[in-house]
Amino acid sequence: MQTSPATTRSQLILETVSEMVAPRQFWQRQALVKLRHPGDEGWTFTFAASDSAETIHEVVRREVDIAIINPSGVLTMAYLGKGPFSAPAPLRAITVIPSRDWLGFAVTEASGITSLADIKARHYPLRVSLRGQMDHTVHLYTDALFNAYGFSRDDILKWGGQISYDPYLPYRNERLDKVKNGAVDAIFDEAVRQFIPKAAGLGMRFCSLDEPVIEKMERLGFRRSVLTKQRFPDLPADLLTLDYSGWPVYTHLAVPEDLIYTFCQSLEARKATIAWQEHGPLPLDQMCRDTPDGPLDVPLHPGAERYWREAGYLS
Repeated sequence: MQTSPATTRSQLILETVSEMVAPRQFWQRQALVKLRHPGDEGWTFTFAASDSAETIHEVVRREVDIAIINPSGVLTMAYLGKGPFSAPAPLRAITVIPSRDWLGFAVTEASGITSLADIKARHYPLRVSLRGQMDHTVHLYTDALFNAYGFSRDDILKWGGQISYDPYLPYRNERLDKVKNGAVDAIFDEAVRQFIPKAAGLGMRFCSLDEPVIEKMERLGFRRSVLTKQRFPDLPADLLTLDYSGWPVYTHLAVPEDLIYTFCQSLEARKATIAWQEHGPLPLDQMCRDTPDGPLDVPLHPGAERYWREAGYLS
């Protein structure tokens, strides 16, 4: 099949990098893609696949046209101008990849901590393991939660505690071994489906968040959720926590409708080749509406809404 040189060059890079970022292929798995018309001096459109909240500001500044964030709550807060965002942002959703998740706050039995409120009440010198990626959205969540409880990361250090910024997910041995050897008292993170069984196996307890604090967080745009004993038999009871679900793909309201329509059309064409957390092709019929696995509190971009309606996914 004949094609243009520009198409050949771009497809070679895009298809090869697509293979490189596949599971277990390559450690560097976040991507920045730029498109332009052949011969133009500047780049026209930019796409970012990251989990940093900073990308939201780049979309607002029109430096990035299409981006992905995890979890959905960050996009909701930016749209509403709540939490760390000082003013409502003109953002719109394109789709949301289903990913059911929660925040987990695991502490050792030896610490004596039964609630995050104990940390402030006792000025506890907590030795806590947090995510090593400093711009990861999990820090936005934990910082806001600490603030709701009346303390900060700086307070933990002031009280004689330590914060270990570790590059792995919480269920990895590299972090759990720090609990085994007594280097840390707590691990606060997401990815609890794998985290809870392993932490419970080390004798760690998971803290339930307090109702007044949850209500404060909801006013900022966070969603409450429950870690149920039915789903997680290693827990002693149901625990109140914050929802950490969904990977929304989003854009600026001013991005051309035709670009977003074409993006959705292309996603439809490649839905069976994109890996996600479950088996089978991406469930696009569920990815343009609000669901527990994919919270969607931000309106769809007109280009996305038009495509999803034409595809029969929206009534």
